[in-house]
Amino acid sequence: MSGQNKGKINQLLKEWPKGTVITQARLDKLGIYRQLAAKYVFSDWIIRIGTGAFVRSGDRVDWRGGLYALQTQLGLSVHVGGRTALALQGLSQFVPLGQQEKVILISDYPEQLPTWFRNHPWEVKLEHHCLSLFNRVPEAASIKLDCGAFGILASSPERAIMEQMRLARTNEDVEQAYQLMEGLTTLRPRVVQELLVNCRSVKVKRLFLWSAETIGHDWFKRLDLAQVELGKGKRQLYKGGRLNPKYQITVPAPEELPGV
Repeated sequence: MSGQNKGKINQLLKEWPKGTVITQARLDKLGIYRQLAAKYVFSDWIIRIGTGAFVRSGDRVDWRGGLYALQTQLGLSVHVGGRTALALQGLSQFVPLGQQEKVILISDYPEQLPTWFRNHPWEVKLEHHCLSLFNRVPEAASIKLDCGAFGILASSPERAIMEQMRLARTNEDVEQAYQLMEGLTTLRPRVVQELLVNCRSVKVKRLFLWSAETIGHDWFKRLDLAQVELGKGKRQLYKGGRLNPKYQITVPAPEELPGV
């Protein structure tokens, strides 16, 4: 291998955050095209984990390092969302027992994750959803999770709980969303307000407001509900539940509400 090519790999390894995937798209920008990348693989400098994706030899990379590449190198809107975002911020009490950990990833726009990411054995169950839940997402509704040598984008608690409610399909899902809401005592009214105004789902807005009001969070009193479009007509969210007259949704009876 020429001295120039060795210099490129040394510079690459110096700038490459440990614990992350690097894509061919990123290598191209560094002047390391496919033929040279193949030589680096042959020399055991890097390891190919799929078409157009590599890890550093001897490095331990989990799903977060893969997501980092999707966000920073491929420009996808995918982020950690829903219950997973809450859990990683210490706001979820749900811990799977004897089950493979489930990681919820959410895209704001229709997009497909690359095959190398979907098929790699990350040792977690990846669940990806394209929601298009908001007309506009305020900057404050995204946070960066510290992963040591790098960071990944995730939903703030205000956004994550709405995403989780959007994913609710069964009575158990609704109950879990309610339990998650119980722990969200410090949501920021300004961020909640902006998300509710921009939320496209009537179901999510009604369930969110009913849950917060029923629990009695202090921040709920600072919301301007007159600015939130709640649509018309009844919605069945909880099979066999009672109709809440204010929000026109079926919900668990008071005696059936889950405790923390």
